[in-house]
Amino acid sequence: MDVIERNLHYFIDKHKEIYEAYENYGYKLHEKGGPLDEKTRWLIKVAISASCQYEFALRTHIRKAYRCGCTLEEIEHAIMLVAPTGGFPKMMEALLVLRDENWPPNSLPFGNQ
Repeated sequence: MDVIERNLHYFIDKHKEIYEAYENYGYKLHEKGGPLDEKTRWLIKVAISASCQYEFALRTHIRKAYRCGCTLEEIEHAIMLVAPTGGFPKMMEALLVLRDENWPPNSLPFGNQ
């Protein structure tokens, strides 16, 4: 169990009702919020996490993007698209996170959000 999963389990144990409401909101937004296909949605989440420099979210979204069928090249492309708008250093940091993941990335045993 890695630090991301341990932290999630801590939050669920302490705030189960809040987590379930948040998870339900995220699921509905992800699955029913619009016309984008699943791979596109995960690639957008990868790019947003990279641009915001949320390393743990980025790692989670990389793993989930891979799990839904995105290739390493597609994920890398999404990260590279961060540079013109978010900045080259943010893109490079996200690229380091991507390269640090084991391929195939570790699967996370919780939700699909």
